[in-house]
Amino acid sequence: MSEQTYSISELAAEFGVTPRTIRHYEEQGLLSPGREGLLRVYSKRDRTRLKLTLRGKRLGLALADIRYLMDLYHTAPDESSQLEKFLVVLAERRAALEQQRRDLEEVLGEVVAFEDQCRQILESRASTKTSKA
Repeated sequence: MSEQTYSISELAAEFGVTPRTIRHYEEQGLLSPGREGLLRVYSKRDRTRLKLTLRGKRLGLALADIRYLMDLYHTAPDESSQLEKFLVVLAERRAALEQQRRDLEEVLGEVVAFEDQCRQILESRASTKTSKA
């Protein structure tokens, strides 16, 4: 019984990415398809690694971190070291996102202040025009 395989176009369509993205992940060592002539042939393992890569990207992880975590899974005698590293990566990502949120809240506050200032200027000009008329 042969293992199910996937073409690059099948994976691209399934996960909503471009074949170029998949080739890039291959270049980064995240995927390692076999070959049938000139065609790339992806295994279930490659499909799972692509799924994990995209999940990691959604979390904002760097490709190097994603590759490290996946490689750690295959070399570690148990999952403890992988989970510990994952916790570190997640804590770093959470801290970065919290800082981004603080920065966004600060910028939004400035935008609201500028909007209020603009409205006041417009109202003042409108009332000046109506009092002159």
